[in-house]
Amino acid sequence: MVSENGSDGRVRPARPGDPSRIGPYRIVGRLGAGGMGTVHAGVRSDGTRVAVKVVHPEQAQEPEFRARFKREVELSSRVTGPYLVPLLAADPDAEIPWLATAYVPGLTLHQHLLAHGPLTGGSLYALAAATAQALAAIHTAGVVHRDVKPQNVILTPGGPRVLDFGIAHAADGTSVTRTGVMTGTPGWISPEHYRTGTTGPGSDVFAWGALLAYAATGRPPFGTGAPDAVAFRVMSGEPDLDGVPAPLSQIVEKALAKEPDDRPSAAEAAQACAELLASQVTQVLPAGAVSDTAVDMVTALWDVPAEADPAWHVPPVRPRSKRRLAGAVVLVAAVVGGLAGGVAALMPGDTGNGERTSSAAPPASPVSSTEAARPSADTVKDATAEGEQRAAGEDSANAESWRQARAAQGEGEHAVANALLHDLDVLARDISPVELSVGAVKFHSSRGEIYFSYSLDAEDEHGIVYAETEIARSMCLTLNDVVLRLHPELPYRTYATVREEGGRDPLVTWREDFVVDAQCRSALEDGTDAAFDTGPNWEPDENGLGEAMVPSTDGTEIRVADRAATKIIERTNSMRATLGTDQVLGHDEIKVGFDPASSAMYVWSDYLMWNQGQIETWADMAAGEACRALANQRQTSGDGWPYTRYAVAEIGGSGYLMIRWGSVTSQASCST
Repeated sequence: MVSENGSDGRVRPARPGDPSRIGPYRIVGRLGAGGMGTVHAGVRSDGTRVAVKVVHPEQAQEPEFRARFKREVELSSRVTGPYLVPLLAADPDAEIPWLATAYVPGLTLHQHLLAHGPLTGGSLYALAAATAQALAAIHTAGVVHRDVKPQNVILTPGGPRVLDFGIAHAADGTSVTRTGVMTGTPGWISPEHYRTGTTGPGSDVFAWGALLAYAATGRPPFGTGAPDAVAFRVMSGEPDLDGVPAPLSQIVEKALAKEPDDRPSAAEAAQACAELLASQVTQVLPAGAVSDTAVDMVTALWDVPAEADPAWHVPPVRPRSKRRLAGAVVLVAAVVGGLAGGVAALMPGDTGNGERTSSAAPPASPVSSTEAARPSADTVKDATAEGEQRAAGEDSANAESWRQARAAQGEGEHAVANALLHDLDVLARDISPVELSVGAVKFHSSRGEIYFSYSLDAEDEHGIVYAETEIARSMCLTLNDVVLRLHPELPYRTYATVREEGGRDPLVTWREDFVVDAQCRSALEDGTDAAFDTGPNWEPDENGLGEAMVPSTDGTEIRVADRAATKIIERTNSMRATLGTDQVLGHDEIKVGFDPASSAMYVWSDYLMWNQGQIETWADMAAGEACRALANQRQTSGDGWPYTRYAVAEIGGSGYLMIRWGSVTSQASCST
């Protein structure tokens, strides 16, 4: 996010128009600027120094950016660890969104190598162990970094720190959009990212391997040059590891495997690097001189010259009363026993995170599924009968199966429980006027069920319906993040939400198979039957367009969107004479995405040079192509393809305009 010359900790004077205060922070100058926005030097009233990142105003007007920024801030707030720069606070809903991280002094790895040359000896092994442990902590929390590169690792006097975890791709656009268009930094993109546009924990490990090769040699392992040449070498060539120490080279070579399944996990890489680091410690220091934890070993061998850290204009500290931090204790599962020593319990204040992160619940992704147990006003009324259960059938989750369930056991279950408690605690602050009290997470391994209990303080039936829908949606999204991607070894595939009320049996309010419903389509946005409407009265709206702008991780959605966007772009350029367009348009101007909540595919353009007649002519063509794309996929996938609607929109500086929309009944129903 920051320009390279602005990440060295030097506070530059504020410029005309810069704010004097952002959130709880007094702004004392600038640290840098980049493609996303400006990084201000800020101080809290107690003197804590922070980096406050404020997005460009024009990006703040883009629904796509806001939706992605909000989701990534929420994900990032889960992550904590000794080699990360903690997210302290954020306001993605502000007129100009911002986030604040702890300030850490030092050069980036890229700057350090330019100034001092490659890392050697213990410092190189310390970098390997610390950054691998940082990625393992990120992945354990259900987050994928997506932008591991030398500019995002800072070498502080106390050891390396990994920057911008989980928000880098929202900030810099280094991810695949729903149209399949990818940008990024050549040489730090994994083969699968190039091939299919997908990223995951394995992609971070690949970039980590490239990072270590660069740190050891001063050369990117796949060379430099034209982006397509670098991409070809990444996908087909062998990395240049000449100069990487032999023990470390073996780990790096595995990390740079072409297929994600052939790479170690970040936790496995961290364990291997910790063992190498331990051997370095025994060679350099006398036995017993340092404990065998990874943190102590990194500190013992870290030998990177400290850069001058200029004094900030810090306001005087004023006495104030201590305030209690609300919310649950964040439990971070250990990467491996020897690295973190089991499960560490950290309050936000223990890592310097004196602020609560402001963020909303994850975005909705609903469409009906056959097994959904949607709350409705009638059901809420009926729920007053003691012991009544929402899910029917002898095998459905019920009060007795909830009582039989147990607390989390093992690293994977603890990771799931921690993520759920965190995300639902965040949700509890965002569903006013309903008061949500977060209860417990329990596991029933023989039934393959994960339970979450809660209580609500609300009298309005529709408010209860809304709250219970939001709880189910948040739980489904979190389990998709943590179970399906990070801990697929766990035996769970069903979640159940359980409402607890004094003097009554627990009431199962929702039960869903989150493996079958991997897109969380069953949790309707408003909990009403209106959201199921597939008739001609449906109209697209801003919420649907914003959801369509959120990048997809579904391979089928990406393929369909890419084909549709490519076809629409080809036809747009063939119509340049009719449309009066001199410019050849591409994926930067025309995009396609999906809103699962309304089963709709959106096509939008931000090309503003057409007049009203030309934009309607273009929209007629785009609507026909969108309709055919959906009809073709429905014919291929049958009833398993959920998207039956399409909408075409134009986005300009002052907002958006919905131009054409409709429903797909057959290929013949699509216009030409």
